[in-house]
Amino acid sequence: MEYVENRMAQEAAKQTGNAESLVTPLNLVLLGMLLYTAYSWLRPHTPAAIPKEEPAVVFKTFTPRTLLPYNGENDMPVYLAVRGRVFDVTRGRNFYGPGGPYANFAGRDASRGLAFGSFDEEMLTKDLDGPLDTLSDLTKDQLEALQGWEERFLDKYLVVGKLVAAGEEDKAE
Repeated sequence: MEYVENRMAQEAAKQTGNAESLVTPLNLVLLGMLLYTAYSWLRPHTPAAIPKEEPAVVFKTFTPRTLLPYNGENDMPVYLAVRGRVFDVTRGRNFYGPGGPYANFAGRDASRGLAFGSFDEEMLTKDLDGPLDTLSDLTKDQLEALQGWEERFLDKYLVVGKLVAAGEEDKAE
């Protein structure tokens, strides 16, 4: 009887030793890779998020009058012009849209106001059907200030068109 008990103990020790020899670092890594692969194949796949399409921006020719509605009111985008370039500043609606500190410039030619560092109404073009402001009376410092603003807008915002005087839309294309 003692022989049978010894033999059973030996077999149990042998099986335990075999189980311990299977638990190696390499086998654990392989098991992990196998489990990850099985999970990757079996998990439910969700479709990739479809990016929200933004409306295509078409480069347009604006006059002071046709630019005016782009002031951020009535769910319109916010555009402003600097030296003949029309910028879409809608991303900066808090600054350029209704109630913002630069709201005077929305839908307008902001060149003179930016050059002078002034938000006064007198800096804006009064005659929407007249010639564009040539800015010929600006000083060197004012031109440099305006250039700084223009460079900032070029870095940050999309140019969506150009500003021309009323009656020159056809010549501009």
